[in-house]
Amino acid sequence: MIGIDLIKTSRMDRLIERFGEKALQKFLSSSEIQLVKNYRTAAGFWAVKEATSKALGVGIGKECGFHDIVISKTSKGAPEITLTQNVIIKYSILDTSVSITHDGDYAIAVVAIQRNKL
Repeated sequence: MIGIDLIKTSRMDRLIERFGEKALQKFLSSSEIQLVKNYRTAAGFWAVKEATSKALGVGIGKECGFHDIVISKTSKGAPEITLTQNVIIKYSILDTSVSITHDGDYAIAVVAIQRNKL
């Protein structure tokens, strides 16, 4: 399954200006916040979480919240996602792949999820 999300980075800039780190805490863990370099990075992380929930076919909500999706970086700096055990089991997840890109005023993320076909 594939999910994609696009966000205008200025939206994230305004959110952070208004609410500071509390804005980031709504959708990122403390370890993810440490990876955020600026509002553009934060926007990319938002897009990853939205794209992941879309790939699951549920959107962000009761079945899969922002904190059920954890973003980290490989040793080479590439993004990767980890899902909570609850989500992995519920959706029979075998593997995930993620890509984030920024262009001008936009951040875009694409997530592919491989599920076990029962």
